[in-house]
Amino acid sequence: MNRNSLGLDLACLAGSLEERLTAAKAAGFSQVMLWARDLVNYPSGYHAALERVHASRLRVTGLQLMRNYEGMNGPSHEHRLDIVKALLDVCVDVGAPLLLVRASAAIEAQFDPARAEADLCKLANLAVPTGVRIGFKAIPWSHSVADTAQAWELVSRVRHANLGLVLDAFHFIAGGRALESLNEIPPEKILLVQLADFGVPVFHELGQKTGDHLRVFPGDGVLHDKVAAFVRHLDWLGYDGDYSLLVFNEDYQALPAQAVAQFAARSAAWVNTQVLRRRLPLNRKGPGHDHLR
Repeated sequence: MNRNSLGLDLACLAGSLEERLTAAKAAGFSQVMLWARDLVNYPSGYHAALERVHASRLRVTGLQLMRNYEGMNGPSHEHRLDIVKALLDVCVDVGAPLLLVRASAAIEAQFDPARAEADLCKLANLAVPTGVRIGFKAIPWSHSVADTAQAWELVSRVRHANLGLVLDAFHFIAGGRALESLNEIPPEKILLVQLADFGVPVFHELGQKTGDHLRVFPGDGVLHDKVAAFVRHLDWLGYDGDYSLLVFNEDYQALPAQAVAQFAARSAAWVNTQVLRRRLPLNRKGPGHDHLR
């Protein structure tokens, strides 16, 4: 990991698109994660939003977010496909190399492993001509793909070069998973790692998505040692891709973007320090040396 591989999700910041881009850059970030709504809801219009992003000279980590895609039937499936195609167009326009797709949590979604494989394969194929990769992410409140192990099982069965995983440290730690469970995932199939710490010491109580709002920046929470172990283990395994700070926190939304971006910059420095500690020869004891449990 280096400083440039760790970006900031703009969802962490309040304010206009310009304010958030400016704050992220002033805090030393070279890349940001965008949400489609950042662009389509821009007061001066979509194309003006694209110009603002390009003018910032910040690299776009990826685009959030496709929800409830796999497992839908009939017209609902076709409707979700239309949304995917539109989001891929946005990715191309803004220069996002990755579209994040979250595991389906829709009540009407019918999870059948073979159907889910076919749905994700179709999605990956759709993205190939655009040059955009698909990052699939488990969420605890999904009916079918609630953790990293289940997500990897599905992605590995699809076996598509354009499809990989998005790992969320917050969800992984909340689920009480052992770090060794990451060892079977080839580092090149991890397309992004999202980082956050915990505002309160909770683990298995986070089955509901409201738990996401307990996030704070890495190093500022009560489980910073577990976040550090997670990052160091990924580094040991050879992951050298992007990290993104993803924090949903009402306190941060009540503060100026510049202030929160500085919190994020302090956190980024802390994360880099944890990785450097792993790389010291005396500390490099092999995978699984750091434990979440």
